[in-house]
Amino acid sequence: MSTRVLGLLRASHPEPAAAVTVVAALLAAGVGHSAAGVVAVALTVLASQLAVGWSNDLIDAERDAAVGRTDKPVTTGEVTRPTLARATAVAAVAVPVLALAGGPAAAACATLGLVSALLYNRPLKSTPVSVLPYAVSFGALPAFVVLALPGSPVPPAWLVAAAALLGAGAHFANVLPDLADDARTGVRGLPHRFGPVGSRLAAAGLLLAATVALVLGPPGPPSWTGLSAVAAAVAVPAVGWYAGRATAGRSATAFRAVLVVALIDVVLLVTSGRLV
Repeated sequence: MSTRVLGLLRASHPEPAAAVTVVAALLAAGVGHSAAGVVAVALTVLASQLAVGWSNDLIDAERDAAVGRTDKPVTTGEVTRPTLARATAVAAVAVPVLALAGGPAAAACATLGLVSALLYNRPLKSTPVSVLPYAVSFGALPAFVVLALPGSPVPPAWLVAAAALLGAGAHFANVLPDLADDARTGVRGLPHRFGPVGSRLAAAGLLLAATVALVLGPPGPPSWTGLSAVAAAVAVPAVGWYAGRATAGRSATAFRAVLVVALIDVVLLVTSGRLV
């Protein structure tokens, strides 16, 4: 039993699941949720992340085995496919149930984000529109958090747009280290069609656009902190690209650079929530 639980935990993609859940909780606190509201938001997002992570490992089990992914519990036998399927179903059903604490509009938005992410896992991952689920699911996150407030206020368009751009950039960055393995197993999403250089440029451009939206979107003139964030969003990918030219791990260097910009965007996203 302990091996199965540990396998489920590892198969859930715990690092990104925890990161997205924490960001959602911080954003919920920033827009004015009560303690109970923050908990409800966090539990909803956590359930969604678990469903997406387990679904991903379930669907990719054969592909991961083909490329020798020993870091995947389903390929090492720590957890079985039927167990992953049941866990995915339970987590997916829990999302709209938990989200109803914020009202029907919030529940619908949370469900949209979940369905979009599941559609990425299959069948959109290997299509030219693979970036679309990332944009929809990331954009739905702050929209859900705002809609879950009392009275279900309309989420600011700039906040949703910035999150969608952040998600699209994250897609290109996330695929960079796996381009070679994906090519061996026939995955041909949009980043694969762009190639390593095109994907690095797309990730940097989309994250820069997200940063600009977060800085210029809220009412009032942009702060010096925001303008500094825009400057960093321009400089960091360029420095990462230049440093990568002198090393063997170009994709890894570029990936880390766009992660730095993504972190800046997440901080801006959370702090911008106070203006809703």
